[in-house]
Amino acid sequence: MPVLNADARHTVTITLNGRPRSGQAHPRLLLSDFLRHELGAHGTRVGCEHGVCGACTVRLDGVAVRACLTLAVQADGRRVDTVEGLAEANQGRMTALQEAFRRHHALQCGFCTAGILMSLSDWLERTPNPTEEDLRDMLSGHLCRCTGYAGIVRAVMDVTGQAIPSGETAHV
Repeated sequence: MPVLNADARHTVTITLNGRPRSGQAHPRLLLSDFLRHELGAHGTRVGCEHGVCGACTVRLDGVAVRACLTLAVQADGRRVDTVEGLAEANQGRMTALQEAFRRHHALQCGFCTAGILMSLSDWLERTPNPTEEDLRDMLSGHLCRCTGYAGIVRAVMDVTGQAIPSGETAHV
């Protein structure tokens, strides 16, 4: 990687949700801030800014990453997918996972939802038939203060064809 002048802004070109986009970034600008402020992708939320809460999760070249721990210049020349891209990739309709979230009331305030959906979209490609225990372990990397995770667990188990009883409570 070339040495970047810390005082200068550099052009960062990414493929954002399938479309080429460019913007300017100082070398220390976080990918989360670049997406929100430079490119207008406001679906990427900024929560803890320490990589703990998962709200800022995006997919970088198909792999879920915390955008608050990734520099914008690290994404130069790469593909970045955000929650806005989920429906775009599904011809403008919500994905099966998003529909399951709606059906099972897997969101309340919605702040953490984008990051959870992005993590799940990656994880479910690699783990198409998760156990409930595996799912809860994966969700432990996300903080949600509203749902108690029960709806999220039901939604994922439903979309994978492994629905749990609606009266069962979920503990992460």
